[in-house]
Amino acid sequence: MAVDILIGLQWGDEGKGKIVDVLAPTYDIVARFQGGPNAGHTLEFGGTKHVLHQIPSGIFHPHIINIIGNGVVLDPIIFKAEMKKLADRNIDASQNLYISKKQLLFCHLISL
Repeated sequence: MAVDILIGLQWGDEGKGKIVDVLAPTYDIVARFQGGPNAGHTLEFGGTKHVLHQIPSGIFHPHIINIIGNGVVLDPIIFKAEMKKLADRNIDASQNLYISKKQLLFCHLISL
């Protein structure tokens, strides 16, 4: 199985989310493997802007498995709000979003 990795080298805001969204339809899996909540991957399609901070950009494609790996710092408040925004737009992220079991056991959390 071939794997492609997209890594940003300029402290974020290079357009990684947009690139992943363009490339995603040709892949089976999109994963975040490190980092924390980002400034926001802004994607626009169908005249609607979508901003993702923690959930992988492949979430808008129902056939793609999206993974949050154990190296990602998870902010439960941002994550919950992001899931709600997706649900409000009739996107059921629970169908194709997975969080690493290691993430659940050894999770780095941001809290108040």
